Amino acid sequence: MRDIINISLPKNLSDEVKVEVKKGNFVSTSEFFRHLLRVWKEDSLYRELEKSRKEFSQGKARKLRSLKDLR
Repeated sequence: MRDIINISLPKNLSDEVKVEVKKGNFVSTSEFFRHLLRVWKEDSLYRELEKSRKEFSQGKARKLRSLKDLR
């Protein structure tokens, strides 16, 4: 299932999106924004992983004894 979300952009940003679509870098305006969201999510997961690595290296990690410990 998909939801439709409408956004308002300043003209200069709207023009940039249109240029990228016209160049063929994206199939559509929707695909442009889906790409941005995927990159944002990937970055968010990367930051979370780096935080966990830092905690682990500082000895703040918790040892899991079973799958129940994941909760």
